[in-house]
Amino acid sequence: MEAVGGYAAGVYLRSPTTGLLLMAVFTGLPLQLFRPWWRMQVNRPFPVAEAYRSGQAVLLPDAESTMSRFPQLMAGLPFPFASLYEPVTDGTERFGVLVVLREATPGIPVGTADRERLRLAAERLAAELAALTAAGARVVWEGDPVGGPAPPPEAGAEGARRAADRLAQAVLSLDRQGRIGYVNTAAEHLLGIGGPQLQGKLLWQALPWLGHPAYEDHFRAGFMSGEPVHFAARRGRHPPGQWLSVDLYPSVDGVTLTLGTSAKPAYAPTSRAGRDPDADPAVAADADVDVDADVDLDASADEASALYRPVALAIALTEAVTARQVSAVVTEELLPAFGGRQLAIYLLDERHLYLAWETGFPMGFLNRFDGVSLDVRLPGVETLTTGRPMFFESMQHLAAAYPGIPLDADVGARAFLPLIASGRPVGSCILGFDAPRGFSAEERTALTALAGLIAQALARARRYDSEAALARGLQSALLPHRLPVREHVATVGRYLPGTQGMEVGGDWYDVVETGTGLLALVIGDVQGHGVAAAATMGQLRSAVRAFALSGSTPEQVVSGTNQLLIDLDPGQFASCCYMLLDPESGSVMAARAGHPQPLLRHPDGRTEVLDLAGGVVLGIDPEASYPVTELRLTTDSVLALYTDGLVEKPGTDIDVGVERLRAALAAARPAPLAETADRLISEAGNAADRPDDIALLLASRTD
Repeated sequence: MEAVGGYAAGVYLRSPTTGLLLMAVFTGLPLQLFRPWWRMQVNRPFPVAEAYRSGQAVLLPDAESTMSRFPQLMAGLPFPFASLYEPVTDGTERFGVLVVLREATPGIPVGTADRERLRLAAERLAAELAALTAAGARVVWEGDPVGGPAPPPEAGAEGARRAADRLAQAVLSLDRQGRIGYVNTAAEHLLGIGGPQLQGKLLWQALPWLGHPAYEDHFRAGFMSGEPVHFAARRGRHPPGQWLSVDLYPSVDGVTLTLGTSAKPAYAPTSRAGRDPDADPAVAADADVDVDADVDLDASADEASALYRPVALAIALTEAVTARQVSAVVTEELLPAFGGRQLAIYLLDERHLYLAWETGFPMGFLNRFDGVSLDVRLPGVETLTTGRPMFFESMQHLAAAYPGIPLDADVGARAFLPLIASGRPVGSCILGFDAPRGFSAEERTALTALAGLIAQALARARRYDSEAALARGLQSALLPHRLPVREHVATVGRYLPGTQGMEVGGDWYDVVETGTGLLALVIGDVQGHGVAAAATMGQLRSAVRAFALSGSTPEQVVSGTNQLLIDLDPGQFASCCYMLLDPESGSVMAARAGHPQPLLRHPDGRTEVLDLAGGVVLGIDPEASYPVTELRLTTDSVLALYTDGLVEKPGTDIDVGVERLRAALAAARPAPLAETADRLISEAGNAADRPDDIALLLASRTD
């Protein structure tokens, strides 16, 4: 932290839950202000998750760069600050992410020296964690984060104390953890508490009324932006209802806080959980509050996160494309925001509700409600038919309202939300809580509004899913159902559609028996996805087959297909690799149009990336030329043609993916060829989210 000029730093580590990072240690800022960010799903669009996924540093020097790349982070922390994220890795082992916060440097990128210092710090930490792993320890984090060490709050020099004591204004000095150091005489008189009782305590423990969620944004702004912050706060001590002006003057080594009497502001801040500080009995405590008593700030912190998480949810929903992605976003963002533990989403189809997503409920419990008619009296049905959300503060209330309804627990609370988009019913959403709880007016309003956003996202996702199904059907119909069987040559093809939205329809492969006895091997990738890309792919495949059957040379095939795509003008372009193989001699003539270079595995296992001459992608330049490269395919050698979806990963150079594929082909047995194809594509096939579709074509010379 000090080496790169930061004012706060921390470490996220893996947790026992797959895909979940937990903040393990943090210093320089009060932990309770950052409870919404203690947990981080690795697939979310936040810089911590990005650094962990990609294995690359994420460096954000100012608010503008953060907003452009990670708007969800800025939605929760809309302050001018810089943040640096360095993955903590040892070889292929990913432990977590090192984070440093510092003052923003607008327009000035993070310098090379600071980058190197951050990287070296992460490497040292990774080496220590790797040593623990080697010693048999399981390097995961469980529970809440630990506040990093900080020097004790300084009471200040005697001269400074005397000078501050002459002031009529109340002055308190805080360290970067929010602990009180110096308290001047005016502050003691105003608060009615002696300095020794306050020193060393967290501000929000000593003065609970300042821990109200309505004021947390102000403290975050002060601690993070480095700029003065001014706001009004209502104290809960004697005299009751008194408003005080609060001023924060931060620096890298601490924060000076001043308090002054103030009339009630024109705008009185309200709680994020819907409780006005005026009316909150926890805030309007009388003068007998014991500052030494433990103060439970968990409720306030959870309520504060209830605003940030919905903002993040709203942004994340705009990025979710499929119904599965929408449901996953709701699970990851909505449940933590309101402290929920169970979630179920039902979708409407022909006047019946079908379970689309569930988490947290006992296995099989919800099966009895799957496919229920809209005529059945159930809360999940009636919330949709009436259009009104339903909140039950305890399971007893739910059982009393719906006698005989099966319950999955005796203790808890439930919220049933209608999912209605543009006046049309989409389904219903059930939120479950492990303990009884009330639902404030603001929480009910927020949940109802969020249900509308979820409904809009699900309605959009269902349209995407329908079009995706159509595109997949079209793609399946257009791809070859079997490849020709020829003596001395074995060929195997594989295709995998993408899993994110409309990522289907652009890739194809084919094997064509030409009229001259040669065998044409072709693979291509149409830019774009969906029905339009699948249709264009079908036209290109037909064109290539027609040119190949006419006995055209590879250059003529690719040039003719290029001209056809330009004439069709579908607003798309395509890459392609075309090879003409003589099964008897093994000679190959190849032409390439902007496509990834094929791989060649020799009989001894040596595998190389071919260097074929090529031209620009199809559909761009009517005058483009496509030179031909000649090579030879010996017996027991394997030729691999593939599309970029097999080797590209977000945040990783494509050359890394090509090298990974080359090594996998070198390690594979050359026969049977189908087994080799399955091995090469297995890693991509097991991925939950594939951003692109994948085509693979293998050809091998046999005796």
